[in-house]
Amino acid sequence: MFYGSRFLYLRTPPLKGPDVKLLQKRLKEKGFYNSVTDGMFGENTADALKEFQKSRLLRIDGVSDPLVWSELGLFSDCRNGLCLAGEALPRITVDIDKRKLYYASAAHQKTYDVGVGRSRTPSPLGHWTIVEKALNPGGPFGARWMRLSVPWGGYGIHGTDNPQSIGRAYSHGCIRLRNSDAIELYNMAPIGTHVTIMGKSYNGKVSRKGDTGAAVRYIQRSLKTLGYYQYRIDGKFGGQTEKALVDFQKKSGLNPDGLAGNQTYNALQKALAIKRGEISP
Repeated sequence: MFYGSRFLYLRTPPLKGPDVKLLQKRLKEKGFYNSVTDGMFGENTADALKEFQKSRLLRIDGVSDPLVWSELGLFSDCRNGLCLAGEALPRITVDIDKRKLYYASAAHQKTYDVGVGRSRTPSPLGHWTIVEKALNPGGPFGARWMRLSVPWGGYGIHGTDNPQSIGRAYSHGCIRLRNSDAIELYNMAPIGTHVTIMGKSYNGKVSRKGDTGAAVRYIQRSLKTLGYYQYRIDGKFGGQTEKALVDFQKKSGLNPDGLAGNQTYNALQKALAIKRGEISP
């Protein structure tokens, strides 16, 4: 199940950050964005995104989601030797379960407490590379930003304006550090640094009528928040839950099959993020 680190969309005040700048850069490369890449999601960015979605036969809602990031081809940042290789480079390992980041080089070994993705917006497991760095991005990105070579979203290792989230599964998939730790790591980790993220992952199980458990409770809570489900959250996927899910799928332009798979989960998260005004990565 793939997610971007946060959904980007037009709102007031506008979303700002290196992920917005990356989106603008990619849209400009594809010929859809002609304004300055200032890292601020304004009307020009929204219009360009909608035109790009239209050209790729995606849902035209002006919201960046995993399908948008995938179509934009983020992994092209590894062209021209930008994603370096070699044993001399440092290595970073992030343990999602322990919520720890381990840095290792020939000169240093360090351990940091981190915040990681929630169960429904998990941090991307796998082997990645730091492909971009930015000083003082500000806001929810804190003092430093290091983007990873994840091809389906704007994931990164960064500081935070919410230090209470460190040590918790709280983010939309990014790895959060205290700002002082982010500055220290930024200075030790060049572009090309290897990053391994390890831990438990979502198994991708499709939820359907007759199922019970935590996944069903999540679906019910989400649908209730969005106004589709008016009943008790009991973790039992019955007829009322199915009808609410079908209504949501119709409204979201999905196949109204009453099954909660990857596309439905993604649509639920996108709708929830917009309704709640979520802006943190």
